[in-house]
Amino acid sequence: MNSHLNIVAIVAGCVIIVAVLLDAFETVVLPRRVTRHFKLTAWFYRRTWIPWKWIAGRIRKPARQQSFLGYFGPLSLILLLEFWATGLILGFALLQFGAGKHEQLGNEPITFGRLVYQSGETFFTLGYGDIVPTSGLSRALSVIEAGMGFAFLGVVIGYLPVVYGGFSRREIQISMLDARAGSPPTATELLVRLAGKTDNRGIDQLVLDQVLRDWERWAGELLESHLSYPVLSFFRSQHNNQSWLGALVTMLDVTSLLITGVEGIHPAQAKLTFAMARHAAVDLAQVVNAHYDPNTAERLSEADFQGLLEALGSAGVKLRSPEEARQKLTRLRSMYEPYLQAIARNLMLTLPPWRNLAKTRDNWQAGPWDNLIQAKGLAVLGQKPPTPARIEDHF
Repeated sequence: MNSHLNIVAIVAGCVIIVAVLLDAFETVVLPRRVTRHFKLTAWFYRRTWIPWKWIAGRIRKPARQQSFLGYFGPLSLILLLEFWATGLILGFALLQFGAGKHEQLGNEPITFGRLVYQSGETFFTLGYGDIVPTSGLSRALSVIEAGMGFAFLGVVIGYLPVVYGGFSRREIQISMLDARAGSPPTATELLVRLAGKTDNRGIDQLVLDQVLRDWERWAGELLESHLSYPVLSFFRSQHNNQSWLGALVTMLDVTSLLITGVEGIHPAQAKLTFAMARHAAVDLAQVVNAHYDPNTAERLSEADFQGLLEALGSAGVKLRSPEEARQKLTRLRSMYEPYLQAIARNLMLTLPPWRNLAKTRDNWQAGPWDNLIQAKGLAVLGQKPPTPARIEDHF
């Protein structure tokens, strides 16, 4: 009976250790997405995100809700490392239980719980010496586990800076979008502001192409970093009205409008940026386990489309053949909106509209003292504080 129990413990320990090491390798070291049906890290995030999302859904104030959701990414990263460490400690404890012989100070009996404790102090190289392996196999297992503990510490030291480096690179471009496309960013506002930078009330092709090239590269980096480190999908931006998903949908909206045909604009670069951004949208929908929902609300109604045409037209940006543009735009939207809406639903993010109906301040315009200072200065002149919506209104 004991020999049978020992064999079961050894097999279970080997399975746990191999599963944890394989999962850690695929998550930290392997630079590509794993398509296997079951993966420990994916299982971990699904089991922890569901209750976190459920709790967030009960928070009424949007600001507090977003703040609560913002804790999940960094906290889950720490919990994932602890999950791996616990699995390795348990696995080695099972191996020691099945194959090792030990002595404890005071000649107290060795139980499995005490072997888990001994495995933990070996893994973290504490070395108290209160439980001592006596057989050659148990000593070998202790040495291997101690070495694995050092390797695990190296993984932690190397993994966290890489993840936060990817997050920082992602957020820099998102922050720069604030002055270009508003807060939250919209395709209409981006094109209107680009048109406003020229004297002829049109969009400069060279400036537009440079902006699109920057975002093409950003979409490529987004795809690479979030496939390699899926936890980045849960990391939220500094402002509640900004997100990596909002920036991605804004670029897809902009390039879709340009591809449908804007007078005086060649869409070659827009097609390249659209392709890269759409690639990111499709692959990242699989990363966050998003599912298609045919009942998703319409993002661009007929009234919204007419308002979009008017807003663009007032800035000198005109679509060729609006009726044909409407049909072509619908086809292009069907290529990415279902994926982005599914991601937004899973991550509790809000997709930006095609245009902001009300004038809102950009994030760079909002400060804790601005209203007081501005009101005090204008009160002397007997004027009302303005509510500028564009960067040009300040200079």
